[in-house]
Amino acid sequence: MSPRSKDGMPTGPGDVPEVDIEDDDEALEAAAPADAPNLAFTAIDWAGHAGDADGLVGAEVIQTLVKRLPNAPGVYRMMNAAGDVLYVGKARSLKKRVTNYAQGRFHTNRIGRMVRETATMEFVVTRTEIEALLLEANLIKRLRPRFNVLLRDDKSFPYIMLTADHPSPGIYKHRGARSRVKADYFGPFASAGAVGRTINSLQRAFLLRTCTDSFFENRTRPCLLYQIKRCAGPCTGEVSDADYAELVGEARDFLSGRSQKVKTEISTQMQHAAEDLDFERAAVYRDRLAALSHVQSHQGINPQGVEEADVFAIHPEGGQTCIQVFFFRTGQNWGNRAYFPKADSAMEPAEVFGSFLAQFYDDKPPPRAIMLSQTVEDQQLLAEALSTRAGHRVVITVPQRGEKRDLVDHALQNAREALGRRLAETSTQARLLAGFAETFGLEKAPTRIEVYDNSHIMGTNAVGCMIVAGPEGFVKNQYRNFNIRSTEITPGDDFGMMKEVMQRRFSRLIKDHGEESAGEDEAGAFPAWPDVILIDGGQGQMSVVRQMLAELGVEDKVVAIGIAKGQDRDAGRERFFVKGRESFSLPVRDPVLYFVQRLRDEAHRFAIGTHRARRKKELVKNPLDEIASIGPTRKRALLLHFGTAKAVSRAAVEDLQAVDGISESIAQLVYNHFHEK
Repeated sequence: MSPRSKDGMPTGPGDVPEVDIEDDDEALEAAAPADAPNLAFTAIDWAGHAGDADGLVGAEVIQTLVKRLPNAPGVYRMMNAAGDVLYVGKARSLKKRVTNYAQGRFHTNRIGRMVRETATMEFVVTRTEIEALLLEANLIKRLRPRFNVLLRDDKSFPYIMLTADHPSPGIYKHRGARSRVKADYFGPFASAGAVGRTINSLQRAFLLRTCTDSFFENRTRPCLLYQIKRCAGPCTGEVSDADYAELVGEARDFLSGRSQKVKTEISTQMQHAAEDLDFERAAVYRDRLAALSHVQSHQGINPQGVEEADVFAIHPEGGQTCIQVFFFRTGQNWGNRAYFPKADSAMEPAEVFGSFLAQFYDDKPPPRAIMLSQTVEDQQLLAEALSTRAGHRVVITVPQRGEKRDLVDHALQNAREALGRRLAETSTQARLLAGFAETFGLEKAPTRIEVYDNSHIMGTNAVGCMIVAGPEGFVKNQYRNFNIRSTEITPGDDFGMMKEVMQRRFSRLIKDHGEESAGEDEAGAFPAWPDVILIDGGQGQMSVVRQMLAELGVEDKVVAIGIAKGQDRDAGRERFFVKGRESFSLPVRDPVLYFVQRLRDEAHRFAIGTHRARRKKELVKNPLDEIASIGPTRKRALLLHFGTAKAVSRAAVEDLQAVDGISESIAQLVYNHFHEK
């Protein structure tokens, strides 16, 4: 058999003549976004069309494009007629790889579907295969092609930041870009909660401040944290600069892996204090030791021979895949997280694993050692690519024995258990959706349910909200809120608010996806059109909703169901309103009733939370925010000069001009805003 490429295609040379390729700077800029690795690319044939390719699709269009490709490494994109990217791949030789697609012999249904939908392709040539691998991972995360392995949860990890650009450094939770140059970062941690718990314990152990620099500078007496022995009080001189610097050094040593050294020093100081009969100071050292022990006891397994490593394990089952990762830094375990990448069930675990790792480290610094439960495709190439990106050697291994193998087995066990729980939840959700369809007379189980609710107080700060649920539970990245804009709605008019929400939601849906797209989304993609919408309201709300759906011409494409609170607003006595049926209730212990109640309660939670956030913003709103040309800098300058917005409103034009950055025209603008008469 011929060797296979990573996407299931046989590899072999294509007998196609080469042509000269010209550089294209605009294509290069489009190919390599701002957050792409700093590599040199040569863009070729960016439009992707050969002269005779118009109107062709599938293997035929690929045959016309392959004639212009070189035997060089690079990245290719396959796109459908609508311009949507179907697949992003890398190749050691673009010509050889793309020639395989043009031959029309496919070993999996996934590759066959992908090629048949291809209407055009785009290419970028790179200097090396390493650069191609890095660019491929970046483009997959940015474009999220349907036929690639997709990392579903790629938010950045939290770190502990210990500042070094202030006379009294502070310790903080940090997420995102490391823009503060003079600071030390420790992590990553598996969750923000783990960082918070660790910082709380470190406060008790090292008494470091967690306040902002501005808060620190304006203190005249110690805050509550000093009183409860969580801060040494450097803001008001309760501790000398030298003693505070010693505390900072101990914290840095502990987080850098020298925990035993720190504990030994504190223990020695405690003994000396006891010998001097200074029992109060000895008690302080005792409490600090207890806090350090608390930090380490909440980190689970702490291997002796692993200083810095990430441990990955993959477990496929039931058409889904779980990848578990444990983080070890400075010889300590900083937690773990489970991922469930989106991938075709026919793909081999090694292919899923390799693509996941490349995307995982696209925006994260890799450790010096990465341990896996099994080998991955292009393992050596991936190690070289991560070493290039990190600036230090990265080793990827599959441990076979000893302590490291025990770590991998532990991660694998966690992956099995996490996937088992997910499959159980998915199975339960599938049964609930099937029961939902049977109860409300749907042709099939819904794949997208949208629930709508409004929230306001006497008509003020009114918002409408939408939550979304599907076969895998709540889909929170699809949630939306609608600030009620219409000035014609009487404050507190729930019918008018719901009408505006429906009009805005479905008008935008028709504009973005078209009426013909309802119920016809691509296989494997979460649908944009809902099968069902649930409205928190009775017959009056439903009349407004059906009227608006009819005006937009989508009444027959979406099933609308109303949920009215029952007698005395008791849970379990809800009445349901469905077109063509009398209103009805469900048995009190019906699982479908519990399911609908859970959907409605989530909509309530989201709507109330959104309303409170908007109300809080209005409460702290500054009158200066309403003035055009007054941005944050000028606003800050005015408030620092006059003290309050009320004082600004009373100031004369000449007084306003005395503020740095306020010209005569701006001063007149501010004055006119507060003196309309």
